[in-house]
Amino acid sequence: MQPLVPYLMGEKHPSGTRLVNLQKCVRTGDIDEVGDNTHATFFEMMGNWSLGDYFKEDAIRWSFELLTSTEEGFGLDPRRLYITCFEGNSDAPQDNESAEIWRTLFKEAGVDGERIYFMPAKNNWWQPGPNGPCGPDTEMFYDLTGTLTGGMTKEEFLKADEDQKIVEIWNNVFMEFVKKDDVVVGKLEHKNVDTGSGFERMCAVLQGKTNIFDTDIFEKIMVEAGKLAS
Repeated sequence: MQPLVPYLMGEKHPSGTRLVNLQKCVRTGDIDEVGDNTHATFFEMMGNWSLGDYFKEDAIRWSFELLTSTEEGFGLDPRRLYITCFEGNSDAPQDNESAEIWRTLFKEAGVDGERIYFMPAKNNWWQPGPNGPCGPDTEMFYDLTGTLTGGMTKEEFLKADEDQKIVEIWNNVFMEFVKKDDVVVGKLEHKNVDTGSGFERMCAVLQGKTNIFDTDIFEKIMVEAGKLAS
């Protein structure tokens, strides 16, 4: 993220306004999460970026298409998708625009039931620190059990997330604000999109697993670890 901050702030990137990457990451701030079904110390984050190019409408529609299309995407069941959006605070208003785009997509796909929830900044706001670009995000969760297809209340969604029956597989960050000393002081020169999708989690979903360590990424390691432990 940090190397891209100048370009998020308005500088021209040598590769243009649309970028993709596969970023190797080491978990630090949430290291205590390691050991459950979805958090690894080292992981890879797939992403695509818009630097002053497309924004919410295109980013969300393309995310939905890639996840659910059986012709050009992963072919996931849209009935197993759940969405969170920013609920708003003193920095920025509630992100009703993203929520409405999602409602339209679900309606077009013939998916009903409650599945879009507004969440606070700790869940659906991104910033690299107290200074720099920032903005709300919308996150996509997938039902790992195949049983939560009819929609859920917000309370049921939060419980399913806690129990890891659903897992976040993608997020779209919409950066249009700038902060100074942790206070929004204005808008960026241009709007940006940063999307992130965990490679290991996506593998688990596509391979029908409920645990990233049961995927073929870790299979040989887990076999050898079992031998050493026996």
